[in-house]
Amino acid sequence: MSSLLERAYNPDVLTCLANLSNDEVFTPPELANDVLDMLPPEIWSDPTIKILDPCCKSGVFLREAAKRFIKGLEREYPNLQERVGHIMHEQLFGIAITELTSLLSRRSLYCSKFPNGRFSVVEFDSSEGNVRQRTIQHTWANGRCKFCGASNAEYDRGKALETHAYEFIHTDDPERILNMKFDVIVGNPPYQLSDGGNGVSAAPIFQLFVEQAMKLKPRYLSMIIPARWYAGGKGLKEFRDSMLSDDRMRKLVDFESSKDCFDGVNIAGGICYFLWDRDFHGQCEITNVQSGKKNSMVRKLNEHPVLIRSNIAVSIVRKVLSRTQDMWSEHALPRNPFGFATNFRGRAHREAGDIEILTSKGFQYISAKDVTKNASLVGHYKVLIGRLVPSNGELDTNPADGYRVITDTRIIGPSQINTETYLDIGVFPTEAEARNFDIYLRGKFARFLLRQAISSLNVTRECFRFVPNMDFTKTWTDHTLYEAFGLTASETEIIESTIRDASKPGDPNE
Repeated sequence: MSSLLERAYNPDVLTCLANLSNDEVFTPPELANDVLDMLPPEIWSDPTIKILDPCCKSGVFLREAAKRFIKGLEREYPNLQERVGHIMHEQLFGIAITELTSLLSRRSLYCSKFPNGRFSVVEFDSSEGNVRQRTIQHTWANGRCKFCGASNAEYDRGKALETHAYEFIHTDDPERILNMKFDVIVGNPPYQLSDGGNGVSAAPIFQLFVEQAMKLKPRYLSMIIPARWYAGGKGLKEFRDSMLSDDRMRKLVDFESSKDCFDGVNIAGGICYFLWDRDFHGQCEITNVQSGKKNSMVRKLNEHPVLIRSNIAVSIVRKVLSRTQDMWSEHALPRNPFGFATNFRGRAHREAGDIEILTSKGFQYISAKDVTKNASLVGHYKVLIGRLVPSNGELDTNPADGYRVITDTRIIGPSQINTETYLDIGVFPTEAEARNFDIYLRGKFARFLLRQAISSLNVTRECFRFVPNMDFTKTWTDHTLYEAFGLTASETEIIESTIRDASKPGDPNE
């Protein structure tokens, strides 16, 4: 019997697709339905509703929407063929990101990659139906595309190669593409493009799809995008400020680990999807999802300059901010304070007048005269951490193990400086203050607060915006900090269970 069942099993082909890349991720049908579930159920029985997916890859959003309309419009159109014809011709529209995904999307929606062919479930006059695809060229200005920021050197290619010039975001007037109004815009856009920088460097583009969609003024907008916009950063500050201040953001579903959202896909900072409601004004319902467990809370998105993604952390941050406004982000040094890049190497042997410089290869030597930036700090003690969050973001580790948040701290003394490999998170005139700050930073309280402002692989001074400045002539323990900020037993338990011990055996020494 089991063998017969196995042979009869007919999986949904859209659950079996391999992703194009970590930047262009196919949406699983289950996730697409979770997104569509946020929309008011009455729209599925409204024959006037028009839906657009402006970044079709597999056509899954349009296909799943079609299923809902087919059920919801049964009374309006009792004849199934007439009903399907109306839905496909008048209600569902897509703009594919490539020629390949246009064929796949049409196959998903019309059961034929050619909707004017004999296998299509409806008849169209054209071979593309309502799923459009155009090969667009970038518009170059000063070496960059003026629409998406793509590098001329990287993407000015021949016709044989994909240019990644997505039609929806390569126009000042997206309404002219299809010349119609849409009630719902939904999709999972490409996330980023290489920007031609050194090493692995990429510029986000997902926000451009959101911004273009808003220009069309739909009643509802929902997209799956990387969560790294919460803290701003590269190319995202204005987008973050706009999203956080927009009281039409009705729902936000947050996945701290992208693997809870996309099977086997690691997106630094996690993934989220949202519902923007044109006619709604109020606070946002934020739902945290971790390992299948959900926690929801209604609150203002712009309570802080960055979004605190964790609902359970909100009360703790509020208590800290109610007792002090002096945060460590105002005291940490900016990136690369001494002006020596990550790839800088000094001399292997000391010469007269040299000081030590800590590089990615260990201590080497340079002349003290070569330090022209922040030379007055050479004689101080510096507390260092790595610029990257450990363990590839730590967002995919087992939460039961707790989070490290930062790499191991390190103290360097007078006549010692460092390259950009390290972040000088604390600079002090005395060794005692440096050691007390090191104890503080290795504690769970400080690392828990630091974690609330991190939403990517990078740690910056701005990530310390919720970490309070203390009197570091004193030694602070987690217990004394819990008391100082009036935390309850349940709040301290949240911190203790979320953050692992700094010296937990087996942690890699970074």
